[in-house]
Amino acid sequence: MKLDGTRKTLAATIGTVLFMGAMAWAAVPFYSWFCRVTGFGGATSVAVQGADHVLDREVTIRFDASKDRNMPWEFKPLQREMKLKIGETGIAFYEATNPTDRTIAGSATYNVTPYEAGGFFTKIDCFCFTMQVLKPGETAQMPVTFYVDPEIVTDRDAKFVHTITLSYTFYETDLPEDRAEAVPGSAAETPKGG
Repeated sequence: MKLDGTRKTLAATIGTVLFMGAMAWAAVPFYSWFCRVTGFGGATSVAVQGADHVLDREVTIRFDASKDRNMPWEFKPLQREMKLKIGETGIAFYEATNPTDRTIAGSATYNVTPYEAGGFFTKIDCFCFTMQVLKPGETAQMPVTFYVDPEIVTDRDAKFVHTITLSYTFYETDLPEDRAEAVPGSAAETPKGG
């Protein structure tokens, strides 16, 4: 009788640990998706072209870069800040270097602070929209093209924002098999056992 209770407890404990591990693994992509869909947490908007008009008021854009503790790349913004008129299209560059001896794929998550400005910070194009792949020793400069929507000046809270910080965090992601086969030095081309 006692043995059945122990087995049930052990099974429940293992099930809980596996469930929590799966939830932790899914947290980053799910949170990123949630923020993009809802605008929560300073997620940005996306457009195919620039704003239809430019205001005379300027805003300072600051750029920040970080990486997951398991991401071996070096990653930084090439400029720390810029001033733009609201509605003016800007372009900023980030730089990533792969100092390792293996090909690494990465994806970037992003947010904007203060949170009130997130829905008004609009990206036209961004390296964060797609996975980035760097070969061993490769360095890439990656652009983000954006503007601050002129509607920000009519928002009850966001109209007082004078400085916006755009932050990116890079995470290592699995290199898709079709990409790995085409990339020299990738795990797919490395012979097993030696």
